[in-house]
Amino acid sequence: MAKTLDDIFDDDASGLLNQKEKSTNLNTDEDRLIDSFEEINAFYEKNNSEPSTGSMSEYSLSARLRGFRSNDSKKKILKPFDRFNLLGEVEMEKRTLDDILAEDDLGLLNPEGDLSIFEFRHTPKIDKRADADFVAQRTSIKEKNFEKYEVMFKQVHQDLKSGKRKLLPAENVYKNIQVEHFYLLDGLLLYLESAVLTEEEIGGRKRLDGRTVTIFENATMSNMLYRSLGKVIQKNGKVITDTDENVQYQLNRSTGFVEEEDLQSGWVYVLKSKSKRAEIISLDDLFKIGFSTTKVIDRIKNASKEATYLYSDVEIIATYSCYNLNVQAFEKLIHRFFAENCLNIDIYDAEGRRLVPREWFVVPLPIIDEAINLLIKGTIVNYRYDRVARKIVLK
Repeated sequence: MAKTLDDIFDDDASGLLNQKEKSTNLNTDEDRLIDSFEEINAFYEKNNSEPSTGSMSEYSLSARLRGFRSNDSKKKILKPFDRFNLLGEVEMEKRTLDDILAEDDLGLLNPEGDLSIFEFRHTPKIDKRADADFVAQRTSIKEKNFEKYEVMFKQVHQDLKSGKRKLLPAENVYKNIQVEHFYLLDGLLLYLESAVLTEEEIGGRKRLDGRTVTIFENATMSNMLYRSLGKVIQKNGKVITDTDENVQYQLNRSTGFVEEEDLQSGWVYVLKSKSKRAEIISLDDLFKIGFSTTKVIDRIKNASKEATYLYSDVEIIATYSCYNLNVQAFEKLIHRFFAENCLNIDIYDAEGRRLVPREWFVVPLPIIDEAINLLIKGTIVNYRYDRVARKIVLK
């Protein structure tokens, strides 16, 4: 049977738990006054009457009691110990908070005293951060206003089910988070409709941040910060890829016909490696397909020192001038089109770090030229590359 606390105390055979009051030989005047009055209390408790003048011992106690009754200051001290009301009514002093604070002889409550105890000297101080200009909260969207978004969310679900879209890990999230794209957060689809971004310096580094308009499929919206959105997606979310049709639309919208006022975006290029590595030399149809905002000849000057060029010099095979090109849309389409033929080798830098090149493809040069022309025309989404037949065919 479990012992109670009382059982444990009662089982103290050695008396280890007996509390002994500490004795002291130092008595104050007040202590002696109280002891003197306690003698009168003891007499009354024994005899049930006040001491009288019948004997010398009683006379002494009686005289002492009369002395206490005639002294107001002593009565105030003794009244808390007056168990038999021998002193009668005593008007006790009512102490206010101000009275208590006024008796702070040691200055413990003085706000202008030594406050060094509150100073942090051996621990780092927490930097005071600027208060957020406004806390982002989700708000409901009226049913009528949400209708267009509901159609979009339903389409994304269908695209995911059919394989037109895929869920990818949220890596390099600030490069992958784009306006007019969809993401998955805690099992809920969201659409980043817009973002007003400005460059801010944080911790000595310049970063883009600003308020977003983020729509959730449960008919709510938020104006959370761009970087905050990126953090939560990276922690508890997924990136949803775009469809080929949408990427092609973005590309077409940014290119179209070239006119005088149009700006040249750069050059799409096709390169061949001059590497002496056996696994590279053995691949006759190995080409790099990429994009450069500077002239290609200038871009490849230091090719032998860069991993993206396999740490070797390269030969320019073809270049295509591009105007108003949506670079990200182009790279997504062309790399997805030849994804099954991407070079799969490991490259190591001077420090032994493993690198994986992503823009090299084992595809015949005429096929690459045909694919780029289909992409520029806006029809590449209707085709696929048959790696077995080594030709482009209709889907």
